[in-house]
Amino acid sequence: MKLLHVIFLSGLLWLTGCATNGSNPDASSSTATATAPTTATPSTPSAIPKGPLQPITAAQAHRSGVASLTPPADLWERIRRGFAMPDLQHELVQDREQWYSSRPDYMLRMTERSSKYLFHIVEELERRGMPTELALLPYIESAFNPQAVSSAKAAGMWQFMPATGTYFDLKQNAFRDDRRDVLASTRAALDYLQKLYGMFGDWHLALAAYNWGEGSVSRAIARNQKLGLGTSYNELNMPAETRLYVPKLQAVKNIVANPDGFRAELPLIENHPYFQTVDIQRDMDVELVAKLSGVGLKDFRALNPSLHKPVIFAAGTPQILLPWDNAKVFQRNLQAYDQGQYASWTVWTAPRTLSVSEAAQRVGMSEAALRSLNDIPPRMLIKAGSTLMVPRTQAVQEDVAERVADNGQIALTPEIVTRRTTVRAGKRDTVASIAQRYKVSAASVAEWNDVKLGAAFKAGQQVVMHLPVRAATGSGGKSAATTRKSAHGAGKESTSQPKHRGGTPSKVKRR
Repeated sequence: MKLLHVIFLSGLLWLTGCATNGSNPDASSSTATATAPTTATPSTPSAIPKGPLQPITAAQAHRSGVASLTPPADLWERIRRGFAMPDLQHELVQDREQWYSSRPDYMLRMTERSSKYLFHIVEELERRGMPTELALLPYIESAFNPQAVSSAKAAGMWQFMPATGTYFDLKQNAFRDDRRDVLASTRAALDYLQKLYGMFGDWHLALAAYNWGEGSVSRAIARNQKLGLGTSYNELNMPAETRLYVPKLQAVKNIVANPDGFRAELPLIENHPYFQTVDIQRDMDVELVAKLSGVGLKDFRALNPSLHKPVIFAAGTPQILLPWDNAKVFQRNLQAYDQGQYASWTVWTAPRTLSVSEAAQRVGMSEAALRSLNDIPPRMLIKAGSTLMVPRTQAVQEDVAERVADNGQIALTPEIVTRRTTVRAGKRDTVASIAQRYKVSAASVAEWNDVKLGAAFKAGQQVVMHLPVRAATGSGGKSAATTRKSAHGAGKESTSQPKHRGGTPSKVKRR
């Protein structure tokens, strides 16, 4: 009861303070706030202020130490409230302001596209205590297009290079590319930016490193230090693209801060989530998920851009994103769904190196369909161990295993095109010696010439061979008009997975 009595008296005193006449002539110049008075001991702050409370002035309300009681009207206002980076003063900023403000259609398309993702990015920035200007960075990187791919093979709205993506645990396999994933790529981008800020202690330098690579920025700083020059963003010698990078962000920040001043139109983005995560328990066709959720395929792929196949493997992608209102629709319809299997596709592992036509025959597909579904270019063989997406029959009950869904790759090697030709046998040439000379099997030489494996040839005798085109051309023998393709052979390997650069993560890229 004593505790309740104290709480009641505290509340009464607070109400009394709030009822203080707001017209007090000293109120406008008062520096008192609703915090504990300075006479309180730091170790035991007073819960009840001594004396009446005074209204907070407008100037005090704008200080970072005073939280606003009014929620932001929209997401743009929330972003403005979180601006915390120092403004960059450079003539290139005005140049980029002019560039963006003179293209209102481009700005509108770009900002409308961002409406699906911006709330999540702002939430993550605030949770980490990072400046909300960074939510605008995908405007510079990709115009907020999660499917964007640069000429240097950087991908996604945060434009991760393959090696940098791997460094920050973004899976890139035959079935998905997490550099395009909204949640995973945002997590990785903010991890990287925090790492860079920790290295350089300056957001402009951190952004330069995000674009140019941390090693490049470190070397540029070291060069200036050696010459006794400054090491700020404006003072470093850097490529033109990186020189323009932060001015672009500053220009977009200025337009967002004052759209009317640039005659810019920012679409309303409400201050609430656009999407919700939904758990996936079974492998499911993308079309089925879209149908059960009532979302168009285009909108579904915009929220789940990492999925570039017609099926979602639950072991590799246990969560999908759906518009907030459609998430419950999906869950309700999924519970009522009883029309057979959920997935029309599964994964088949090549037991040995195969031609595409042979693999297609084994899995019951046309060669063209197998090539299209698995992005296999012409004149390539499928290497042993490759994981191919194929039709799922009624007999297949198991979903794709996690090790396959997370790590499956398609490895390819060029087909060796051979040509029928003839070579002249030398003195004491045998099937074995000619086979060794031309790096083919002795059994093949015997078969092509209809002789026994241990047979010998007369000097000058024409020996039939099927050699790779280059070897046949250089053999000096006559070539037949007919050609055939060998199902096996050594050659320079290729893979559908982009090769990673080694070393320190680098953001050098360009569209």
